[in-house]
Amino acid sequence: MPANFAPSADDMLRFGPETILTIAGTLLMVLDPLFAKKLPRMFGHLSIAALVAAIFAAVAASSVPGLAFSNLLIVDGFGTYFRILVLCIGILAVLSSYMYLEREQAETGEYHALILFSIMGQCVMVTANDLIMIFIGLEISSIATYILAGYLRNDKRNNEAALKYFLLGSFATGFFLYGIAIIYGLTGTTQLGAIRSSLNTPETSLMVAGVAAALMFVGLCFKVSGAPFQVWAPDVYQGAPAPVSAFMATGPKAAAFAIFLRIFLTAFDRIAVSWAPVVWACALASMTIGNFAALTQNNLKRMLAYSSIAHAGYILVALASNSEIGTAAAMFYLGAYALMNLGAFAVIVYISGKGETNLRLEDLAGLGRKQPFTAAMMTVFLLSLIGVPLTGGFFGKFYIFRAALDAHLTWLAVLGLLNSAVAAYYYLRLLVVMYMHEPGEVTNALEAPGPALQAALILPAVGTFFLGILPGTVLSFAQAASSFVK
Repeated sequence: MPANFAPSADDMLRFGPETILTIAGTLLMVLDPLFAKKLPRMFGHLSIAALVAAIFAAVAASSVPGLAFSNLLIVDGFGTYFRILVLCIGILAVLSSYMYLEREQAETGEYHALILFSIMGQCVMVTANDLIMIFIGLEISSIATYILAGYLRNDKRNNEAALKYFLLGSFATGFFLYGIAIIYGLTGTTQLGAIRSSLNTPETSLMVAGVAAALMFVGLCFKVSGAPFQVWAPDVYQGAPAPVSAFMATGPKAAAFAIFLRIFLTAFDRIAVSWAPVVWACALASMTIGNFAALTQNNLKRMLAYSSIAHAGYILVALASNSEIGTAAAMFYLGAYALMNLGAFAVIVYISGKGETNLRLEDLAGLGRKQPFTAAMMTVFLLSLIGVPLTGGFFGKFYIFRAALDAHLTWLAVLGLLNSAVAAYYYLRLLVVMYMHEPGEVTNALEAPGPALQAALILPAVGTFFLGILPGTVLSFAQAASSFVK
């Protein structure tokens, strides 16, 4: 290997989280045949230990910011924020999986290894400085998630979810890869900074660059479940295991939005004016389709799937603003969204029962009387999803709509606020069922949640209140990090 390609000690430190996750995931697969029956909970413990170690490694890597491995990766505030976010999402997903896997008698090292590999791919995505590295990270994350969606092999719903996710995801990946090929043919490079420099030269065709950007936009819009490429989300979220649905709705989406921001606000900054109307329309369509479709849903996972589509629209509003404050707002909102969504799905894991037979809206009836702690946690998450003050969801929406107003996107901000009002109906409907209906057969049979599930409920609730009461800490870091992107 030539000397200029040899990784330095700083390069290895900057790649520390990915190294830890890869080793831990491989170790879990090796240990699976030895301890799957004797110590099934050990795999979850090891996964959490690896994720915590990776968080420390991400913090350590942030002390030596800069490019690594011949400029393929970049460690900056932006990448560090999303690294820590997806690692925290992984911890909460594992905590909510203990009860589910034990109930389904499906605890294996394979499950936890796939989560670690998926998060490793997401960490590569958020720190990539090259389109090929973004593609590699995207594929690592996606392939692991495809398998997780069909984890319970004997469940037809899981098989259907995995097949739909795989087929549609493959098409989306093809669009993204075609976009990379076109931009490489146009500029002769796949590194984001070099693409930006090339597009600033007069001899480069901005029309061809626009075609490449459009193809990549399609691929990324699928990954974040933005309209009109959202049709897969309700079926996949409903069919996949509940903890996997929680993970898919947060981790891969956060990582996809990270590369969305990094690509379109760096490499394609020159053509921002031309793609802004497309983002505007996509944001409005996502909010409208997601919220109005959620109004008619009786299945809780399907309702949260449409809610996820609507929240993707809110984040696209920040992207449409094409500004540092918009980037910071998107970063803040993704953190708040991950907490409240993971918490809401943890409640669904709790009430769903073996085989996920208890997923109707009426299955929450009387939860406030029978399990007041769980109902209180669900209330926190629903209020944050609505955007009630003192919750992270309130400040997330506030910063996003302020960024839209600063960018003179007044109508988009107004329509976004109206969509938030529509969303309040189906979230409040859950509160009515929990507190104003008589307990049903499902809630009467519930036992108190175990320690792991309690942690999966308490930690997101604490984070939601922290972001709602003291948002300045996270927002200040996001604003400082956004300057590296814009």
